Amino acid sequence: MSLKTVLSITLIATALSVPSRHASAVDTDPSPPASGDYAEGRNAIEAKDWAQAIKLLTSAAQRDSRNADVQNLLGYAYRNSGQLDIAFKHYERALQINPRHRGAHEYVGEAYLMVGNLAKAEEHLAALKAGCPRVCEERDDLMRSIERYRARKK
Repeated sequence: MSLKTVLSITLIATALSVPSRHASAVDTDPSPPASGDYAEGRNAIEAKDWAQAIKLLTSAAQRDSRNADVQNLLGYAYRNSGQLDIAFKHYERALQINPRHRGAHEYVGEAYLMVGNLAKAEEHLAALKAGCPRVCEERDDLMRSIERYRARKK
């Protein structure tokens, strides 16, 4: 084997064995907060108990103010409780912490559709298209929401 071939194989093997920083940055924070409030807040969201979710996730955010997942879920809970102004602030915070947070891009895009701002929703769809791998539930969900929005406006 030539030196060039050995170096190429070594480079490829090294690249495949090192976890991609890009992949973890695209998803969510690698380690959600350990507080019980976060887990209980997620459960409240699943139960559609928006007031309880807001209370619990606010408590989790006070313990971990740099967690994009907590901010995103707070945005989601506020949006579903009809408090869109506060929801936008939490989505913005999530994206300040992690500009590639797929869930925040999806949910803020959906919130923009709720207030009739298709252009902003499409900006977040573009961010998802740029940052998602081939399979991307968040991108696909926002794309379908935009398609439904456009169909209603015709």
